[in-house]
Amino acid sequence: MTPVLLLAAAVLAACVAAPPAPPRAYVALLENADGSTGRVVYAGPGGTAELRRAREAVALDGPATTFELSEAQLQRDAGAAMAAQPVAPRVFVLYFEAGDANISAASQALLPAILAEVRSRPTAELSIVGHTDTVGSAAHNAQLSLQRAEQVGQLLQEAAAAAQHVEITSHGENNLLVPTPDETAEPRNRRVEVTVR
Repeated sequence: MTPVLLLAAAVLAACVAAPPAPPRAYVALLENADGSTGRVVYAGPGGTAELRRAREAVALDGPATTFELSEAQLQRDAGAAMAAQPVAPRVFVLYFEAGDANISAASQALLPAILAEVRSRPTAELSIVGHTDTVGSAAHNAQLSLQRAEQVGQLLQEAAAAAQHVEITSHGENNLLVPTPDETAEPRNRRVEVTVR
């Protein structure tokens, strides 16, 4: 009778030591593309839980107790859905000299990276939006911001040819990156934003 008791004790110990299976339905917090995480507050029938770390999760039914989701479990449960997500847009900001459509040397150096980003996507879309600071009239700045956007479009001809869709627009002195009063020179507002989707 002793061997049976030992076997029963071993089975009982194995049951106690085994981690509980993750719930069938849960909410999990994932990392952003840059590795950061926000936070999620989940409120359900079992209470409220706050998720703050990557792969921290809470069951949708049962008590609102958080648990760490393993990478393997995440891949089993949601790997196909995560792989099917479209690639996030990437934004490049190119800066200009005051009062003209001459791109800065540092921004010119970003052009190959923009081309590479367009080529890395099977169906890329390119958005080129010009901006100015508030120095000068609104009408002049509307024209200048369009010239800047068109200048970038010319510099990115190869990328534009590889893209499925290209849109060139301008906002003039509207939509300032750095809010300033009128007639204020602000280098960060003299820009073209190139978004690759």
